[in-house]
This record gives sequence, C-alpha cells and structure tokens, in this order.
Amino acid sequence: MQKHFKKSLLTVLAGLLLLPQVGLAGENFILLQSTTSTQNSGLFDFLLPRYSAASGVEVRVVAVGTGQALRNAREGNGDVLMVHAKDAEEQFIAEGFGLHRYPVMFNDFVIVGPPADPAGVHQAASAPDALTRIAAAQANFLTRGDDSGTHKRERALWAQASLHPAPGEAPWYKDVGSGMGRALQIAAEISGYTLSDRGTWVAVADPARLPVLFEGGAALRNQYSLIVVNPERHPHVKAAAAQAFVDWMLSADGQQTIAEFRLNGQQLFYPNAGRE
Repeated sequence: MQKHFKKSLLTVLAGLLLLPQVGLAGENFILLQSTTSTQNSGLFDFLLPRYSAASGVEVRVVAVGTGQALRNAREGNGDVLMVHAKDAEEQFIAEGFGLHRYPVMFNDFVIVGPPADPAGVHQAASAPDALTRIAAAQANFLTRGDDSGTHKRERALWAQASLHPAPGEAPWYKDVGSGMGRALQIAAEISGYTLSDRGTWVAVADPARLPVLFEGGAALRNQYSLIVVNPERHPHVKAAAAQAFVDWMLSADGQQTIAEFRLNGQQLFYPNAGRE
C-alpha cells in the first residue's frame, strides 16, 4: 500500500512538472526555452547568474533544438525564447504566439570533419560547394535530423547546393536524431563530416580528431534572437518579467556580458542588439 502511494505521488508530481506555469505567476522565476548550443557552450552558466544578481529573478532554461523550443512555447511552456532560425521565428510571431523578435547576438556555423578530409572540403569556395564535395565523395555526413536551428541551416545549405540527401536513400547521409554534442561524437568516431555551431564544437569536440575544414561567409552566420511569448495566447505567461530579461540582454550590461564570455580563450558570441 505504501509503495503504491509513493508511486502514485511520484506520477502526479512528474505530471505537474509538465504543465504550463498556471498558478506560478507569483514565483520569482521565468522559463526560457532555448537551444542546446547556448547551453552546451556554457554561456548561460556565465550569463544568467549575473542577471539574477541584478534583478532578483531566476531564469530556468529548457535547452532543446530551436524547432522543439518553438513548439514548447506554442503550447505555453515558456515565457521567453532564445533561438536561431529566423524564418521559423517570424512564422511563430505571425501566428500570434510571440510578441516581437529581438536580435541579440551572433556567432557562426562551421563544417568539421576528419583530418584527412577525403572530400576536399578545405578547398571549397563556399558552404554549398563544401556539401557538394561531400556528396560527390559519398563521405559520411552526420545530420542532426532534429529540426534544430542547426538542422534547419544544414537543410538550407543542401538546397542551395541543389542537393536533397535523405537518410535511407543516401547511405553516406546518416541521421543522428539527437543534439550537437552527440553528432560531433559520432562524426569523430566514424570519420564523418557535420555542420556545427562553433560554440558546441569548441566546448565538446577534439580538434585533433575533428578539425574545422570550412568556415566564413554569410551563409554560415548564426544569428540568435529573443522573443517574449504572447500572453494573449497563454495568460499565465510572465510577459513583464520576460520583457525585463530581454531588455537587460539588449542593454549595455547584457551585451558586455555576452562579449566577455570565453571558452578555451575564445570569444564564442558577438553581441549585436537590434542589428543583424
């Protein structure tokens, strides 16, 4: 009987954790739906304590791919977003789920792969050309396949190359169906290529086993934006507190904090409040 009661109680509590924040408006925190890249790089560990110290408000992060973050926010599970897929963000706002899109910072994507570089990616003239070379060589390529901002950009680059590889149809095109860290790990293990945000690559990859082979150019620019979830869609959203967080991120203090963050001596994110 006691075991059954404990099990039932745990089930109820687990269910409550998945509910939107109804009834929690008086608690001093906001929920930020964001990307694995901002979390994996360590940016939030550096930045959010500074905001909490200045504001007295805790920021709780759900780190998922951009597509999942937007879906979570559509369902009311979040007060504010930090994501990196402009077209999807603008659609989210056009559908009435978000109030406004605020560019806040950028970094870049890189194409990484085996040191031997059998596809000759380091000789590519552009990112689409790099992917064309990988396809021509039928070299292993790891796709996240998770509707993240990185996955969306990868598919856009393939389209620019007039190529549309699909898992199961192209044996060399392998779907990880997971986060960036896992994709980088598998790419190193099987001598494959992948597209990565630079922050996660610096944080988790071994550059000796998986070096950057192509970088630079507008096609690989990676813009991050902030969006407050529309309280007219979900009345429990803490829109005022979320906007205060956005305002701080766009302020001189927030922008300086972003610029100061380093990993292995490298600056990973570049503030550009209101610009892109």
